[in-house]
Amino acid sequence: MDRPLAWIPRAEFVRVLGHVADPHERALAFSAMCRINTLYMITRAGSGHIGSSFSAADIVSRLLLEELDRPFEADGDVYFSSKGHDAPGLYAAMIGLGLLDEDLLHRLRRIDGLPGHPDVGTPGMLFNTGSLGMGISKAKGLVLAHRLTGRTSRVVVMTGDGELQEGQNWEALPSAARHGMGELTVVVDHNRLQSDTYVTDVSDLGDLAGKFTAAGWGVLRCDGHDPRQLAAAFARRAADHPDRPVVIIADTVKGGGCATFAATSMAPGEWRYRHHSGAPSPADHDTAYRELLDTADGILRASGLDPLRPVGLTLDLPPKPPAVRLPEVYGRLLTEAAHEDPRIVALDGDLVLDTGLIPFREAHPDRFVECGIAEQDMVSMAGGLAAGGLRPFVHSFSCFLHSRPNEHIYNNATEGRPVVYVGSLAGLLPAAPGHSHQAVRDVSALSGVPGLAILEPSHPAQLAAALDHCRTTADSVYLRLSSQPVPPELAELPPAPLEVGRGRVLRPGGPVVALGAGPVVLAQLLGAAELLAARGVELTVVDLPWHNRVDPEWLGKLLAGVGHVYVVEHQYVHGGQADLIARRLLESGTADGTAFRGIGLTEVPRCGTEAEVLAAHGLDAAHLAHLIGADVLGDAPAPTH
Repeated sequence: MDRPLAWIPRAEFVRVLGHVADPHERALAFSAMCRINTLYMITRAGSGHIGSSFSAADIVSRLLLEELDRPFEADGDVYFSSKGHDAPGLYAAMIGLGLLDEDLLHRLRRIDGLPGHPDVGTPGMLFNTGSLGMGISKAKGLVLAHRLTGRTSRVVVMTGDGELQEGQNWEALPSAARHGMGELTVVVDHNRLQSDTYVTDVSDLGDLAGKFTAAGWGVLRCDGHDPRQLAAAFARRAADHPDRPVVIIADTVKGGGCATFAATSMAPGEWRYRHHSGAPSPADHDTAYRELLDTADGILRASGLDPLRPVGLTLDLPPKPPAVRLPEVYGRLLTEAAHEDPRIVALDGDLVLDTGLIPFREAHPDRFVECGIAEQDMVSMAGGLAAGGLRPFVHSFSCFLHSRPNEHIYNNATEGRPVVYVGSLAGLLPAAPGHSHQAVRDVSALSGVPGLAILEPSHPAQLAAALDHCRTTADSVYLRLSSQPVPPELAELPPAPLEVGRGRVLRPGGPVVALGAGPVVLAQLLGAAELLAARGVELTVVDLPWHNRVDPEWLGKLLAGVGHVYVVEHQYVHGGQADLIARRLLESGTADGTAFRGIGLTEVPRCGTEAEVLAAHGLDAAHLAHLIGADVLGDAPAPTH
């Protein structure tokens, strides 16, 4: 679908910054221009975070234009965002100031472009984001490093108000006061909304100012969209609290600066903010673009300047076709199961849309627990629910669910009561958000937990069987769900028995066998099999949905007389399925004469489109076919990547 888009070139930023005399009006014009470019970047990329970028835009403009001394220079003041979702807005501001190459405006969420979340590989990005709540602690460490090396730079870190639900924030505050960190300022982008809904409806922060005051911090408050109030707040910060850390609670509107995306335009009774992530619809884009352009041009006219001169282009942005996605199927299945099984309770970590739980929330509100951005609390709550005889299902993105509460998952396992952990967005894809959201270490991190099976279904019928297993097993289960579209050749597979440690042959072939789990890997293996068949190699493709369970008897029969075995994983190879199968082969003594290779990630995953990143890591069908063909046929080696 052809889409006309427009963006503001760097030359226009230079013109506006050089000719709007009033610093407050200049900041407002700069913010509007940055919002236009943020809108362009996210629309072109097909994903991103408009709401968070827009709510922070006026704060970022004040900091970069007027407040900080030589930000992003080696010995200048330091600014970074802990919440990370506002990265597109920060990129737009840095490009407008010439701190990043203008060409990067067109490469958001592309390989060798701008990652979806802050990454130190991007100039000016000092820290990577991960699960939320790390920023204040990192800022404290940086302040101490500056002191030890004789540097006197100020450090400003942005947090979200939903982010403050993570307990690490509150651990970080007292020692900053004890060390008298007058260099440290935290700005809270207080837009009152988190990923799905209002902060007050999830985990109300209560007396936020009082909490910081109790920890020994100076506290200031202002309208985060008013450059005059922001200027006054930073002036008071310097004058009134020079020797202690300060928080500036900046009251903002999510999606602020543009009525189309502003949370204040939500209908009465509407509980979910629609513009947290994803690209806007064509209608919303066009309306917002005109509004933002009018805002900027109005400021320019008042300063006697000509209107902005955007650069327009037409791009072919294909619409996303309807597709089967496992989290959506899962949400319906769990809702139906809960009608039959009163023990089922669903806990969510502020991702009710992405984990497929909206039907459950509506059908079983008494058994739906929104825990917010507090994964450790959520997992330990599940342990309490299990102790009470219930069957808790715990939900978040896989990247967050296995990591921050890892100790809590292990503790639950030692108690021997079944808990089901359901991680969406599992594996290498989608790659556009960047490595903070690519769950590629979850299998290795959890594979050794006693009494915890890791299960990754590849199609709806297998997911239904997996959910039945989760409801009835005495073990805990980590149900790993890819959020990618399920390809038709998998989506239409019929039901089949699900047996612990056993898989299913999807494509019969010859004595060359490849095993994998989930729709991403299996789709690429089936594609590789077609490419290899054209070269005379018949690849047997096996779906083994168990990452840390394998039945030795089944494996022995599968691999009897096989000359080459491949295990392909879309996560780090250490501690995964390949290690498990190799060990079983060695222990059974059946590995003699069999060539074995595990294929997966060995480095931090790249950010980009699905096709770009699969190819970059050698996990697309073409690379897999080259690699297997080279082994089996003894011809040219696989291409490097």
